[in-house]
Amino acid sequence: MKLSSVACPIPATAALIGCLLLLATVSEATLSCSDVTKDLRPCLSYLVNGSGKPPAACCAGASALASAASTSADKKVACGCIKSAAQKIKLNVQLAQALPGNCGINLPFSISPNTDCSKVG
Repeated sequence: MKLSSVACPIPATAALIGCLLLLATVSEATLSCSDVTKDLRPCLSYLVNGSGKPPAACCAGASALASAASTSADKKVACGCIKSAAQKIKLNVQLAQALPGNCGINLPFSISPNTDCSKVG
């Protein structure tokens, strides 16, 4: 059986349109929890057992996260990831809430296991 060398454009066009529609409905978040974890990993020991000023590596990671979370969708993802992680560890809540200010950055939410991420935007 010989296959035709002429391609039928209709199935390819339908697939392309389907993909475009799917992309249009997907959130515009570009951050993932692995990104958030990677950025904040240097803060873990400080947020559990630390005192005083956070380490420079922690502030660098927190600053990178703050810069990366530029859209409302990214901020919601970051908030949800941090909230989930905060619920799994024994976090020093005072240090966590003071972290952005101590690092000289702004986050649109507090680092807490009780943050309402639906209000982040």
